[in-house]
Amino acid sequence: MSNYHLAEINIAKMKGVDINDPVMKEFTDNLDLVNTLAENSPGFVWRLKDDNNDNATDLNPYNDEQIIVNVSVWENIETLEHYMYKTFHSEFLKRRKEWFLKFGKAHTAMWWIPKGHIPTLDEAVEKLDYLQENGASPLVFDLRTKFAAPDLE
Repeated sequence: MSNYHLAEINIAKMKGVDINDPVMKEFTDNLDLVNTLAENSPGFVWRLKDDNNDNATDLNPYNDEQIIVNVSVWENIETLEHYMYKTFHSEFLKRRKEWFLKFGKAHTAMWWIPKGHIPTLDEAVEKLDYLQENGASPLVFDLRTKFAAPDLE
């Protein structure tokens, strides 16, 4: 049993001018369903929400209305991957080209945090920036190059 949880950030650049663009309608219509599925998934710990306790689509850390951000915490990599690839969420992954542009650099970053720590949006953005600049390491990594929690290495 690890003393760490897995934090992750993922960002995407929308085809629409913002989240209310008609091209984003099917995505936004299903966002609550996908978020509820995450919250009810085994291994889920926490997810970023806006001040209205809603999804995080109003948050804009990149000062770009076309970029949406998601930050969440999971018990481990396996529970995050199960949610991503083995639930209804996977249907949205398969269809992401309908709503999102190719980003061209790392758009998902993961890092280990002590149990009980909740990452801030600034912390998550810094981790993604670090991954984009330096590549995967035990400090921050991606889905292709994973590292075990510090107390399990």
